[in-house]
Amino acid sequence: MTALARRLLALAAAAALLGGCGYGVRGNLPDHIKTVAVPMFKNKTLQPAVENSITGAVINAFVNSGTLKVVPVDQADAILEGEITDYSIDALSFDRRLNVREYRLRVTLNIQFRDVTKNVLLWKENGLSQEADFRVEGQVSDTLSREEGAVGQAAVEIGRKVATQAVDRF
Repeated sequence: MTALARRLLALAAAAALLGGCGYGVRGNLPDHIKTVAVPMFKNKTLQPAVENSITGAVINAFVNSGTLKVVPVDQADAILEGEITDYSIDALSFDRRLNVREYRLRVTLNIQFRDVTKNVLLWKENGLSQEADFRVEGQVSDTLSREEGAVGQAAVEIGRKVATQAVDRF
């Protein structure tokens, strides 16, 4: 048997094993869930508009994964809801004059994923947290801009975590 034939046989065997164990592109979601709605997350913090970044990142993560189609609430098989419970910024490092040089942003939220068709809570996670660090350079406006970038970075990671958990948690 040639090396190519052995490789093809090994690939065919792997495909048969994966096919037999129920593995698929859709993860472990119940078969009837093909669409998801992601309403605007609730913001329980004093940080204005952080819910826009996080909700948008979660929606983008679902769209980019291709596992579930994002639709309006009235058309959804499942609904993913979230609330942002904490937004904090802590100093990480200082210069010789005790000026802050680096901060750590932490966003914490509660998430729940509901099967609308069967009226069942599929999973819930309280205290999901994501951090992002950012350095301080120069003007206050630069610091604010870097904080916004850190929010965006944390939001993208939250989106990935949430979309992955929604599909693979079962």
